This record gives sequence, structure tokens and C-alpha cells, in this order.
Amino acid sequence: MPQSVQVRNTHELYYLRTQKAQQKMERSEKRLKERLRVCVATCNRADYSKLAPIMFGIKSHPEIFDLEVVVLGSHLIDDYGNTFRMIEQDEFDISSKLHTIVRGEDEAAMVESVGLALVKLPDVLQRLAPDILLVHGDRFDALALATAAALMNIRILHLEGGEVSGTIDDSIRHAISKLAHYHAVCTRSAERHLISMCEDHSHILLAGCPSYDKLLSAHERDDYTDIIKSWLGDDVKEQDYIVALQHPVTTDIKNSIKIYELMLDALISFNKRTLVLFPNIDAGSKEMVRVMRRKGIEQHPNFRAVKHVPFDQFIQLVAHAGCMIGNSSCGVREAGAFGTPVINLGSRQTGRETGENVLHVRDADTHNKIYHALELQFGKRYPCSKIYGDGNAVQRILKFMQSIDLSEPLQKKFCFPPVKECFSQDIDHILETQSALAVDLGGTNLRVAIVSMKGKVVKKYVQLNPKTFEERIELILTMCKQAMADAVHLNCRILGVGVSTGGRVNPQDGIVLHSTKLINEWSSVDIRTPLSSALHLPVWVDNDGNCAALAERKFGHGKGMENFVTIITGTGIGGGIIQHNELIHGSTFCAAELGHIVVSLEGPECMCGSHGCIEAYSSGLALQREAKRLHDEDLLLVEGMTLNNKEQVNAIHLINAAHLGNSKAESVLHTAGTALGLGIVNILHMINPSLVILSGVLAAHYENPVRQVISQRALLSAQGTKVMVSELEDPALLGAASMVLDYTTRRTY
Repeated sequence: MPQSVQVRNTHELYYLRTQKAQQKMERSEKRLKERLRVCVATCNRADYSKLAPIMFGIKSHPEIFDLEVVVLGSHLIDDYGNTFRMIEQDEFDISSKLHTIVRGEDEAAMVESVGLALVKLPDVLQRLAPDILLVHGDRFDALALATAAALMNIRILHLEGGEVSGTIDDSIRHAISKLAHYHAVCTRSAERHLISMCEDHSHILLAGCPSYDKLLSAHERDDYTDIIKSWLGDDVKEQDYIVALQHPVTTDIKNSIKIYELMLDALISFNKRTLVLFPNIDAGSKEMVRVMRRKGIEQHPNFRAVKHVPFDQFIQLVAHAGCMIGNSSCGVREAGAFGTPVINLGSRQTGRETGENVLHVRDADTHNKIYHALELQFGKRYPCSKIYGDGNAVQRILKFMQSIDLSEPLQKKFCFPPVKECFSQDIDHILETQSALAVDLGGTNLRVAIVSMKGKVVKKYVQLNPKTFEERIELILTMCKQAMADAVHLNCRILGVGVSTGGRVNPQDGIVLHSTKLINEWSSVDIRTPLSSALHLPVWVDNDGNCAALAERKFGHGKGMENFVTIITGTGIGGGIIQHNELIHGSTFCAAELGHIVVSLEGPECMCGSHGCIEAYSSGLALQREAKRLHDEDLLLVEGMTLNNKEQVNAIHLINAAHLGNSKAESVLHTAGTALGLGIVNILHMINPSLVILSGVLAAHYENPVRQVISQRALLSAQGTKVMVSELEDPALLGAASMVLDYTTRRTY
């Protein structure tokens, strides 16, 4: 009996499989009889250049596809050349023309245009009832199309998704990708981006750019000289003219208009025949046109200003130009197919993949910078690039559309990466403040603090620093254990321990290689192991100057700065260097020993054994030495100053004397400020930071002298470097804490 049941089940399974295969074959045959209804919606001249090759491909297979064309956006605006006419000239029947542009020059007009399109599109899409809607790119019109189609349960095929340019276009492009059911991308990188955005890999086609199907055969035309003459004049020769196309950047309209003005100034000075195309319809375009007219470009003998050039003629003009300039995607994409030199201005195409023909001028803030770029690029030729396609995109896209199974459920699926299981948490744990234990091992005092994620010193502990290694470690452990016990009552969760100490430190192993003379018996000492073993917490160790830089990066003036230097002016002189958001340690961990930059060959002896170091002039100890010398010579005290016999002379007395008019004290401080300023000038010339932060007790006294030396001694390009005084009260403690907080919360250190 069980055997017969098994046999019957096997036969039933075979029958079901056969039936399913038969049904699939019948659906395929039915689809061959019922043509695939494809709606192509085009919004402007740029997207039509990408969609037209696909439209021609669809039209050439009437037995498979039924093509419907919807035209909207700037195609129907006279100011932009009424470019719908070129669609009609290509003999495509336009099913619907939708006037969707709300006139205006600001961001609000773009939003209103999207709203108007959403009002008009439902009737059209309901009437046409397409199986698939083709949407291109990243324009606000395309976002309206994708939104309407998604809500009306129409399958969307998005062209050129997954790319990165660097402006608001990225947000719109990715939003359309999330609404789309299928994707035809141009590059392997774009494909990877979509996969990382949780799109289904089986619904992504690496096709290449459809316009490349036309571009790669463009050189075969014999009439390109006639095209050049018709647009630029009879006297213009191949590779002896420029094509300029600059669009507004809607997230930074003011700056993009400034760049446009500088570009036109540079082109006027460069004195070559130039074809200037009007910008697109984005917010800011009207002001750009006003700039162009204010400069008399339309009447200038060297310029030809046009609203539109048919794409097949435009690519001939680009292919044979001496240079293309602006921020159009055509410069970084299509121009590469011809090896035409390109100057890309500003941020609009920052993230695009480019060939070697593109020279980026991201900070196009001067006429001279753009003019110099023209000198470098004009007339060159580069190898042809096929980053965006190999000429077979349309063929792949048509085949891909035929493979779409219309019987599949319409609801798109997202392929989320695996994530760790989420465990429930106790409310007290959630409400705890994530904190670090920070230890500052100074020459006189040992300080421990509980520091919160926001840089607040919740509680601080201070003791005199013992003389021997064993006593120091024992005291650190005692203070840390006390702080950990207090942290429970303060509702602070301790994530780890950060230690700031003077001298040279190997932060990878947590070892003080050798310290300053202020901390004796502190060489080749492993701090991490005994602390971590006793406290059962991870431990980080670094030099006090580096910790000050880390503190500024997380909590101070360096927050958000990519390159800056911190100078500590205290008992000694130290510092830290942040370069490309990373702390620089050096090959033997002695980078940023800024106090030992030599500024005089015959200077006073430094504690390091050398002569003429910044520290020998500008540190608290150096000023104390000079104060004692003046006091011994009865040259320190002036009217208004008193000093009892038990009071030790220090740097503060020297500073007070200078403020009260003591010329000798003023001279010492002037020399100290000059020495520090010269050292900082050397730093500016070596690593060119955008910011110098003065930290420590003497910082405020050195701010003006340092700025003065920079203005007198630095190279012109470095004189604008900002100099600021730190506003952090405990940079060493905060920096020690930041090592813990940045790492344990998965930020880079």
C-alpha cells in the first residue's frame, strides 16, 4: 500500500510539472500574438538622445512591440526650442503632449511642475494602459512619471539608474530606482550600486548607454565639416572651436551662476569660436541666461548661442571640437567616446565615472583657473573610452523587455542583506549614557574623567603623579575603579579606557616607547595590558598632542574639517596632524613632534638635547626660564607687580610684566611668538592644512603673533589659513575619550 501511494505521488508530480511547462509555453505563444505595449515618456532633449535609439529599435519590430510615445516637460517650451518637433521629424507618432512645466526660476517651480505632471499623467496612463513604461535618468519630470506609474500598477523599466553624479540628481535618480521594477544600467559600478540598494539582481540588465550605439559610428559621417560650418561659421576648422554647456546646480544655485559667469569670462579671454547651448530648465537657468545676455554673448563675434541642436548633429560638433566645457553629463559620458578633451566645472558631475579626457575643476572660483584649464585641454586628443557602452545596448534592452514575465506578481521585492538578530534591551540599559574613562598622565598631576558621548566631563578625579612606574599604574587602577563604581550611580555605561601621555607612543600596541623628562621611568612601558587585564575593558593609548587633535576633530573646531593641525602650548610644545580625516602617526610614531621643529641654528638648548627648537623658545618652561633670568637680574618686576619670597617665578609673571609695559618681558614674548609662528609657517608649507588650532594655557597669548608671522613669512597661497584658539577645556581628556567613543561606536580611528 505505501509503495502504490508513492508511485501515484510520483506520477502526479510528473503530471503537474508537465502541465506547468505547457502553461508557460502557452503564455509565451500568447505574448507573441499579443504585442508588448511599451510606453516611452520623454521630458527633454537630453533624455530623448538616450531613448531615441530604443524607440527606433521598438519601431523596427512591430510584430513584437506596440510603441506609445508621451512627451512632456521642456520639450513643449518655446524657450528651450520646442524640441518635440525633432521627435515628429524622426517620424514617431506622439500619443500625448502634456504641458507640465510651471514657469518660474526657483525650487518651488520645480516642485509645482512635479505636482502638475502628477495631476495630468493618470488619465494618459489609464488610456494607454502600457505593459511597461520606460523612464530615463534623474530629472524631476521622470520622478513624476515613475510615481504615477508605480501607484497605477504599471511596470517601470528605469534607464541609467545606480549612477552617482554628486547633486540633487542623485536623490531623484535613486528614488526612481526604488519605484522601478526593472533596470537597464550603463556600467558595472552602477549595477553594484543598485544591488547594494537592495534591488533584485535578476531584474538588472548591464546594457550600456543606448546613445553609444550611435556614437561609436559617428566618425563614419562625411558631412561633419558642413555641420560645423552651419553652426559656427564657414571659417571655423575642425578641433579649433569649443562647445560650452553649463546647467544650474539646484542645491547651490548662487555658486553655479558665479561659475557660469567665470566660465564665460574665461571663454571671452581665450578668444576661440564657441558654441554656447542654453542651460536646462532647472531653478537658476533664467538667471544664467541673463548673465549670458548681460555679457553680450549672443552678439559677440566669437560666440554662437543656441537653444537646441539636434542630437545627431550635436555629437558631430562634440566629436570634432577642440574642447568641451561645462557641467553637462555629455562631457563626462558621450565625449569620452571620441576622445574629445573636456573641462568639467563644479560639483554637478563629481561622482561620475570618467575617462582620462576629463579635467575636473571642482573649485572653479577664479577666471584664471578656468582659463588655465582651457590652455591645458584645448586641441588635445585622448584615447576613445567605452566606459559607458560598446554599441550593443539597444539590442540587449529589447531582448530584456521580451523576457519580462507579465504574469509575475507586480509587487517588487527587495533583496536585503542579512543582519544580526535584534535582542530586546532593558529600559535602564537603553537610558544609560555611553561614556569613556579618560586618563591624562601629566608631568605633575594624574587625571581621570568619565566623559560622555557628547564630550561632557561627567566627573573628574585628580591626584599628584607618583614618581615610580609601579605607583603610577597602581594609582591609575585605583582611580579608574573608583570612576567605574561612580559611573553606575551616574547612569553611565563605560565602553573603554583612553590614555593620553607625553612622549612617543606606539598606539597599535599601547606602549610608551619613551616619554619626556617630566615623567621619569616611563620608557618602553606597556600601559594597555595591565589596565585592560585589571579593568576588563579595551584600552587605547596615544600621545597627548595626538589626543588634542582627536578632541578637536570630535568635539572642537576640527569637527567636519578634513585637514588641520593642533598645536599644544603648555609646559612643552606638542601637537597632532589630521590629514584626510586621519590622524598621522608616522613610521616610527614621532609624527607631529611639532615642538622640536628647529627655527634657529644658534638657539637655546631644548630638553630634547638639540638647540633652537620651538619648545626652547615658546613653551611654558622656556618662558619660566626667561622669567627667572630677568628676575635674577632685577629686570622682571615693574610697578603694579609683587612677588613674595616663597612664590616661584613662572611664565604667568613674565606675561603680566609684559602687559604692564616691561620692555624686556615684551621682547621675550615677541621672540617666543615669532618662533612659534615660524614653526607653524613651516608646517603650512609642508602639509598645507586648512586650519591651525592653538590649544593649551598659552594659546590666547600666541594667537595674534602667530597670525602676524604667517601674514609676513608664509607663501601667498598659505596666508589665508585660519588660526583659531581651542575652546575645549580638557583637550587631553576629551581626546583620550574620543579614541574609545569613536572605535566602540564603529567610527573610524
